[in-house]
Amino acid sequence: MKADFPSLQMFGIKTPLIKPGDNISEIIMDSLEKQGMQFQDNDILIIAESPLATAEKRLVRLADVNPGEKAKILAQEYQLDAREMELILQECDEIFGGVPGAALTITKGTLAPNAGIDSSNAPDGHVVLLPENAQQSAGKIRREIRERCRCKIGVIVGDSRTQPMRLGCVGIALGTSGMVPVEDARGTLDLFGKEMTITRKAVADNLVSAAQLLMGEAGESVPAVLVRGAAVQIVEDDIEMPLFTSDECMYYSNIRKA
Repeated sequence: MKADFPSLQMFGIKTPLIKPGDNISEIIMDSLEKQGMQFQDNDILIIAESPLATAEKRLVRLADVNPGEKAKILAQEYQLDAREMELILQECDEIFGGVPGAALTITKGTLAPNAGIDSSNAPDGHVVLLPENAQQSAGKIRREIRERCRCKIGVIVGDSRTQPMRLGCVGIALGTSGMVPVEDARGTLDLFGKEMTITRKAVADNLVSAAQLLMGEAGESVPAVLVRGAAVQIVEDDIEMPLFTSDECMYYSNIRKA
């Protein structure tokens, strides 16, 4: 008998260029309708952080930034624009290393090069900061879509990051709403009957990674992806992304010991 597995589908949502002050929820819903689609119960919407931050007026003109002495010193060390380094200092919780072109930071609870500040997909002479609060943004977008479309969905605000010792970027979720972002597999049994004691499934992160195959990293104009048929728990709450403390994270804790 054939197993009944869910059929996962992903659809890129192509939109006009997002500008500061735009209502990104309305743009996504209008763009989806123009593609002949609409949201359904249990869909997941994944939104890239850069266009969301642009809509939230987190676009900064570098000419307006006055770098301090610390920023100038660190900019020389990491071969960065001193104005961008000043923004990194303002945005991050901690800088604890780096390589030419990137300062390694803890920003909003996660490892992030250059505090997540991005010059790609920004006008010349500008950079885009991370959303001020991706969790709140995800919740706001979910509620706006629910009000207009009358359906229960989940929303993920995603970003791309490099992983230790790996070439290339994968996706991470900065904020989620209406879904369980990390499923606890502890207590379940593996194929040989052994109990899982550590494993947690990074559902939201994995969906962002898959969505980035449609979004791309350049001029695709696909800032959002609709996911349908994913084995995700849809809920009414805004469940925050669970994060390790600095002592629990094996990467961070061992870097700090070095």
